[in-house]
Amino acid sequence: MTNILDSYALDRWFTPEAGLVDIPSAIDGRVVARASTRGLDFAAMVRHARDVGGPALRRLTFHQRADMLKALGAHLTAHKDALYALAADTGATKRDNFFDIDGGIGTLYAYASRGRRELPGERFVVEGAPEALSKNGTFIGLHVLTPLHGVAVHVNAFNFPCWGMLEKLAPAILAGMPVITKPATATAYVAEAVVKLIIEANILPAGALQFVAGSTGDLLDHLTGQDVLSFTGSAATSQALRDHPAVSRNAVRFIAERDSLNAAVLGPDAVEGTPEFDLFIAEVVREMTVKAGQKCTAIRRIIVPKAQENAVIAALSARLSAIAVGDPRREDVRMGPLASRAQRTATQEAVREIAAEAEIVFGDPDKVEPVGADAATGAFMAPVLLRCAEPLKAKAPHEVEAFGPVATVMGYEAIADALALVAKGEGSLVASVYTYDPAVAEELVFGIAAHHGRLVLIDRDCAKESTGHGSPLPGLVHGGPGRAGGGEEMGGLRGVFHYMQRTAIEGSPARLSALTRTWLSGAPAPVAPEHPFKRKFDALSVGDTVETASRTITLDDIEHFAHFTGDTFYAHMDEEAAKANPFFPGRVAHGYLILSFAAGLFVDPAPGPLLANYGLDSLRFLKPVSPGDAIRVRLTVKNKQPARKPEYGEVRWDAEVFNQDGDTVARYELLTMSSRV
Repeated sequence: MTNILDSYALDRWFTPEAGLVDIPSAIDGRVVARASTRGLDFAAMVRHARDVGGPALRRLTFHQRADMLKALGAHLTAHKDALYALAADTGATKRDNFFDIDGGIGTLYAYASRGRRELPGERFVVEGAPEALSKNGTFIGLHVLTPLHGVAVHVNAFNFPCWGMLEKLAPAILAGMPVITKPATATAYVAEAVVKLIIEANILPAGALQFVAGSTGDLLDHLTGQDVLSFTGSAATSQALRDHPAVSRNAVRFIAERDSLNAAVLGPDAVEGTPEFDLFIAEVVREMTVKAGQKCTAIRRIIVPKAQENAVIAALSARLSAIAVGDPRREDVRMGPLASRAQRTATQEAVREIAAEAEIVFGDPDKVEPVGADAATGAFMAPVLLRCAEPLKAKAPHEVEAFGPVATVMGYEAIADALALVAKGEGSLVASVYTYDPAVAEELVFGIAAHHGRLVLIDRDCAKESTGHGSPLPGLVHGGPGRAGGGEEMGGLRGVFHYMQRTAIEGSPARLSALTRTWLSGAPAPVAPEHPFKRKFDALSVGDTVETASRTITLDDIEHFAHFTGDTFYAHMDEEAAKANPFFPGRVAHGYLILSFAAGLFVDPAPGPLLANYGLDSLRFLKPVSPGDAIRVRLTVKNKQPARKPEYGEVRWDAEVFNQDGDTVARYELLTMSSRV
């Protein structure tokens, strides 16, 4: 029986009975699934996300949400072989599935790790330092980020049914926002299998994830200014979504990642025989054939020095001729079919448009002999390489995206021409540069950076470990200006913050300290009845303070420290030279001597709950300390965060070092681990 795809709405599976659309296999055209959303109540789905999923997620901390993502990653990893087998009918080879399935799971792990390492164990984020808004410091302001009280609607493309869904899901869930995800119908059976595994794992709270297999119906009609709409796909569909009345009227946050005529630029120094030339050829071939060229990041424009044009075409043709096209389940096949015959037809038509201003120098878009498959029933297409003789005058190679194994070679005379060619793409997700000449690299990078969301510099030094031109990474921005959609996805915490509201909060230091659970300068700092280092993590309170006695720093101290450490810089050892320095009144204490003496003033030497000092942040030396000056320290609990292990937690201390006049001479944040048991 043909699989009828289920949608997941209101925490239960919905099987459609009418309006079903056939989904054919890319390998042989047989119907592998059928989909429809007729009968789904989209208004109820949105309400469920807002009323059930959102509150449930917002009750959790970032760390708890991160732990859920990690658990999801582990569950999907245990079942990825079944996903690999299912994805073959989309045309995906084992190599393709590594990018889609393993890449998607890896994104879950990456955001889980970032959530634990870079976000607080809270439900909000304090962004940046507080702003002083009054003369005496009794009125301050700061920015906080909190989850939007809406739903994230994700509309995904057909080419990456797993990664495309998970790279949007991970930051949204980490931010505390429920998701309604809709895959492209052509490959929705893979996305459905992933969602069924996620629901089966019973890790996410009720209402956190809903799934639409088929059209979106009137879903967008119900979006408001608290919602986010994120899309990957064509420019035409992107414009339709952006211009939807509810989206424009309610200023719905819209994130788009769409058509992109990405470029690979060969530097004039990278002549045939150099490592960079060989790396360039290998990367172009890979980008033309992975996922049969159906990648939003694939290389579409091959920009090379005119002197190397023939060599590049010959090398690419030789490599492409060795690519076996056929049944993606076979070990000897390197490139499978396109996702559907409709997609192949669209790609063939795009090739004909480009060929009006270019010549085909390798391959035939209408002829292919697939290995182990029938060209008549499958969606197979051979790689096609074109050459544009006058690329600065041409339009189609810079405007028409053939979303398949197709790319066009374009020659340039001077680097200025290469920059102009890149710019004619009117904005791309990524470009890659191949050169070993520092001056060429600088001219190319800063000449084209404004047109791209990401640039990859590949040369002999980094090639072995490079992830390549077409691999978006969770820690870096995936998006681009202009034609590419103007959006940003992933990018580390940037991707999380898309789903949060930045709010300026103003008030007294005491009030804002209490709200943010972070001690701010000017807030009460009561002296603790016992040394805070003697208190276990859970017994410490934000604002707990220790005020130390003072210590006078002598010239002997300075000289001893200099000889003991080897730091005999003249400002510490030569009175006349130090006085000639505009920053010092004469010989002064070392900054690290001040830190060392400060630690000696506030440390509690006996074994106790404080386990380790593991670093300093934001250290600044603000005023010189001269021989005869006396320093003292005020140490205050600034913030507390749970650690990965329950036995201890992280304490962030505000350390301020004063001289005998009450002037601040140094300030920093001390990081310690304190026991909880």
